[in-house]
Amino acid sequence: MIRLAHATSGGRGRTDLLLAGLVRRLGAGGGVVVGTVQENTPRPDRRCDMDLRLLPDGPSFRISQDRGPGARGCRLDGEALESAAEWLMRRLDGAALVVINKFGRQEAEGRGLSPVIAEAITRGLPVLVGVNALNLEAWQAFADGLSQELPPEEEALIAWCRANLLSQAA
Repeated sequence: MIRLAHATSGGRGRTDLLLAGLVRRLGAGGGVVVGTVQENTPRPDRRCDMDLRLLPDGPSFRISQDRGPGARGCRLDGEALESAAEWLMRRLDGAALVVINKFGRQEAEGRGLSPVIAEAITRGLPVLVGVNALNLEAWQAFADGLSQELPPEEEALIAWCRANLLSQAA
């Protein structure tokens, strides 16, 4: 049985905050959550720095490149994202649940964290993914209609995670 869900929250950074709150609460309840949470650090002179904290106890990877105050366009450090994905892939053996903060452009193109998501699904692990509206169509194609859409509310996400953790233990 495939246990796959996604949530989409409006507004810049809101899905990151939602999933960070979820992970904090799940961590207090035991079980091994493997995945990613993005933490953004505001900068007064330009856009924020983006760090990807690897769960459950891994390092953080700076996934944004500082291209200077006048730079435009994508500032994602694809190599850092790939390194984070490799680290996560090695942690799937002990996982009870996988939470991925974002299915973005890299994932839509088959890179980034998409191999981790695919491997977790193959292993029968429950997977929860944050998806922004811009990449929702690509997510639906990737998930092939198998992803349950959850409301972007912490209680709904907690309920889904707990139900899947309990069904996995049974």
